[in-house]
Amino acid sequence: MAITDDLRKTLSDPTPLYFAAGTADLALQQAKKVPALVEQLRVEAPARIEAVRNTDPKAVQERATVRVRETQETLQTKVGEFFGSLDTDLKKLGENAQDLALRGVGIAAEYAVKAREAYEKVAEHGEQAVKTWRGDAAESIEDIAVAVEPPAEPKPATRLEPVEVKDDESAAAKKPAAAKKAPVRKATAKKTTPPAK
Repeated sequence: MAITDDLRKTLSDPTPLYFAAGTADLALQQAKKVPALVEQLRVEAPARIEAVRNTDPKAVQERATVRVRETQETLQTKVGEFFGSLDTDLKKLGENAQDLALRGVGIAAEYAVKAREAYEKVAEHGEQAVKTWRGDAAESIEDIAVAVEPPAEPKPATRLEPVEVKDDESAAAKKPAAAKKAPVRKATAKKTTPPAK
């Protein structure tokens, strides 16, 4: 029955739906920014295109060649240092591998916690978005206002006088009799006899 309980709990949890609603709401907020970015690119595009047209291809090729040479030299130096620093002691390599594996597990756990926190934040945002879409946000604000307002002045208590019942039969006579329902009639089909010949 634990599986059934887990399934019931999983299927009744609204958090994934709130997460989807929050994601949709955040995507909508980002989509609202797109027209401004497009307008900015439209304004800046002519200047950038003109700058590319005015660039000398030979100068660009020379800069690229210099950068490739620098990168190649740096790479050769780093590879030489790496192979020179390798320790041939297998025990030390094993310890390093074990340390790296433990670090990896720690980092994975940290990212899992961060992912869960982000998931919960988006789900909370989605819950608020759904409440706003439904109009529940206004109702909750009214509830808060009612809770914060000072209570009205207390009304004076009215005293009720005790009533004596002298006779059980007279009390029963005063009570109206409960209305009885009429029995439901069933419709019966009439049989018709064929005409005599």
